Order: sequence, then structure tokens, then C-alpha cells
Amino acid sequence: MTRLVLLFVFLTSVAIARDNGVAGDIRAVPPKKTEQLGTLTGDLSQQLITTFSIVAYDPVTGDYGIAVQSKYFAVGDVVPFAKANIGALATQARGNPLHGPEAMKLIAEGVPAQQVIERLLAADPLARSRQLGVVDAAGRPATYTGDQCLPWAGGTIGKHYAAQGNLLAGPHVIKAMAATYEATSGDLATRLVLAIEAGQAAGGDARGRQSAAILVVRKNAGYLGLNDRHINLHVEDHVTPIRELKRLLNIRHAQLAAVETASYLDRVDGAKKAERKTLIKRARRAAERGIRLYKGDDHLWWLTARARWMDDDRDGAEEAGRAALLLSPSWTRLPEKTRAELGLPQPLVAALRQSDGFRALWDSLATKETVE
Repeated sequence: MTRLVLLFVFLTSVAIARDNGVAGDIRAVPPKKTEQLGTLTGDLSQQLITTFSIVAYDPVTGDYGIAVQSKYFAVGDVVPFAKANIGALATQARGNPLHGPEAMKLIAEGVPAQQVIERLLAADPLARSRQLGVVDAAGRPATYTGDQCLPWAGGTIGKHYAAQGNLLAGPHVIKAMAATYEATSGDLATRLVLAIEAGQAAGGDARGRQSAAILVVRKNAGYLGLNDRHINLHVEDHVTPIRELKRLLNIRHAQLAAVETASYLDRVDGAKKAERKTLIKRARRAAERGIRLYKGDDHLWWLTARARWMDDDRDGAEEAGRAALLLSPSWTRLPEKTRAELGLPQPLVAALRQSDGFRALWDSLATKETVE
């Protein structure tokens, strides 16, 4: 169904008449030459980052993100830059990693996206071979393609996003990305990945494909709230990098569902009766959503078992517990305290062991060494 939707979007995208400020296919005019500030070091003969990307802002969540694919190893190490509550940038063609931090600094100072590009390139001796996409703190987009980028090269802007690429199969790659991003709903990461998937379906990078990446930032949404990397996934070398990126994104979304589940369950004991029931239902829905996305997370299965048991679904809880054990039999051989610290409380184990089937599986696994 998804493929049919993408195909429909692509075939109709050429005929779409937008009135939201989309610039269409752009071959940007390079900025006027100004005094060169400093010198550029490094090997200028190294492989160009021929690629396509989309940079966007989600006004509902405040997230900024970039998705990119390329026939270039580890494209995610060069192209995407973003800072929570500030903005996002993609630098490609002859990518310049120095542009990322400088762009974030300029946006934080209140410089709008188009002027950010102009100021970045004014002092850049290789401006004509650069390609940039920017979304600023107000969600304003801008894109730039130097006239020395390998054809086909260009970009487009729409509401809160910029899409661009170089050495592409043609302008229809950008059109497909833009149309798909505008036509789809859901979280920002999903929309970005579907956009580059549509770009690939339309021909993508003329040389082929190798790597892909997605970066979405949200304030304090990273590990333990200590950074802003809400989603930060790289596929460095793969025959179908976007497909692999989608698989990894499902795992990340499942991981986020596990965090959501645990947050609900941890509040149950201190809640009043009516609120307790609501928290348990929400926990169960979050856990089962995560399981649908990724069935290989044993910790998420334990959370599902816990939520189902608290929801008086004994059979469902036992089923989830067995799935967790079969994925990782070593749970049975961990000390009770360690299991509890990892999210498997002993009362849940004791409750599940009331079932003959679960108890038999637990005991059989507890007496065996893990086979590599």
C-alpha cells in the first residue's frame, strides 16, 4: 500500500501547483565574490558527496530533522547538522562540515535561513561547488545549489522544509521528495524517511546508493535527557540503505515506546484508582505499539507482560513473558536484584511462574548455558 501511495504521489507531483512558496526546481546563482577569509585545507580531490536530502521543521513538536541518502560511504558523518530549538542544515555536493556549527550560531543570533546561506558562502572559496539546505528557528527554509555542482542539481522549498540534491537522475527526484513530504502525516522522522524513499523511487543519485542517515533533534530527548539527539541513525554501507534506515527507525520508535510504557507503569503505584486504570491502559497500548514495530526487544516484551498482567490479561502476560525468555534465555540466570534493576521485578516473575507452561520454560532455560 505504501508503495502505491508513493507511486501515486510521484506521478502526480509534476502537475501539482503549489501556492505555499515552493520555489520549484532551482539552479541557484552563486553569490558575488568577496574577500576570501582564511584558506581551505584538506584534499580537494576527494570524492564528492553526490546526494539528496531533505531538511525540515515540525511546528507541532518543535523538532528539526534531516534525512539523506547517497552513493557515498557514511554520508551521515558529513551532511546533517541540527540543534534543538535552533535549526537544521544539510551540506553536500562538496560538503563543508564547518558550515554546520557556523549556521547554528548564525540562526541563534536571529539570522534568517536565506541570509545564513549568503553569509556562509560569502567567505567560502568553493561556494560554487556547494549545496546547502537550511531551516531556521522560525521554520523558514532556504536552499542553494552552486553552478559547479554536478548535474542534475537543484532544490526546492516548501512550508518548513527544503529538499535538494546533486548528480541526480533528474528534477523529478526532488519533486517526488517534496510531494511525498507534503502528502504524508506522522512524526517528523517518518515523513523525512518516506520523502527520501520517494526520491530514490524516482531515480535518486545517478551513481546508485550506499549510505543513508536521519537526524532529529528535540531538547533533552537523547539518552537520559543529557543531549538533544532524539533520533540519530546511520546506515554506512548497504545495498538498500533507505530500507535499512526504515528498519532501524522502527527499532528506535519501539525503544521510545518502551520508555513511554515504563513511564506510565512507574506511576501506577502512587496513583488513585481511576488514574491507575488509565495509566495501565496507556502503558499497554504503548508497549504493544512498540512490539508491532519491533519484536526483537526482550526488554519491551517484559514491559508488555507487566502491562498485560496489571490489566488482568494473564494469558497475554504469559505469552509476552515466554517471548522475552526465548529471545534472551539469560534472564533466568541473572541475580534477582540485577533483573529488577533491568526492569523485571521479582513479583512479576513469581506471578508468571504460577502458569505451568511459563514455569517449565523458565526452569528449563535456567539450567542451560547459553549457546553461541
